Order: sequence, then structure tokens, then C-alpha cells
Amino acid sequence: MALLEDVGLQAHAGSLAAELPYGRKRVLEVATTLALEPELLLLDEPTSGMGREDIGRIVELIRRVAANRTVLMVEHNLSVVADLSHRITVMQRGEILADGTYAEVSRHSAVIEAYMGAGDA
Repeated sequence: MALLEDVGLQAHAGSLAAELPYGRKRVLEVATTLALEPELLLLDEPTSGMGREDIGRIVELIRRVAANRTVLMVEHNLSVVADLSHRITVMQRGEILADGTYAEVSRHSAVIEAYMGAGDA
């Protein structure tokens, strides 16, 4: 119950997981992993398919749980990446294009070309 409260799901304690809204199911997935007390938390696109309100909830949850563990996350929502990440590695086809802070990576020419095009119009 303490874990459900910690992730904001205490009001859904009596509900079946299948009955939860999509965003709350994603939070429950994180909560079940946290129950194992991992030192390293691997998250694959934790905000995929979520609305703005649910994204805000999951971002705050990730921020809290990252305080005492390493979090490795694959995420395509750049505002989430900018908000949460200390270090970013951008990959394309299994190769590292850039590595560093969000400010460094977002200005990197290979990243811009790979993900936004070369700018030739």
C-alpha cells in the first residue's frame, strides 16, 4: 500500500489492472518494478501514448525514483528528455551520433541532420 501511495495509485488499490486508464497502467508498471528495489531502472518509452496530464505524472515519478538509483531510458518525447536527462546518447542504426547534455546534443550537426534533415529545401 505504501508503494501504491508513493506512485499515486492508492485510490485504485481495489481495482484490477485491466480496468485502469492507460496512463495509470504505465505508472503501475513502474511501481511493480520499484517493488523489487532495483539499483538500475530501465524504461522503454515510458510516456509513449500518454496525454499531457499523464506525461506530467510519470515525469515526476521518474524524477523521484531517480533520486536514489540510476535510470536508463529510451524516450522520443524531447521535452521529457530535456526535463529529466543529465546525459543523453543519441543513436541511429546502432551507432552513437552524439553524447552529452541536452544542450550539446541538440546542437550537434549529425543529430540535426539525422532527425530533422539536412535543411536543403
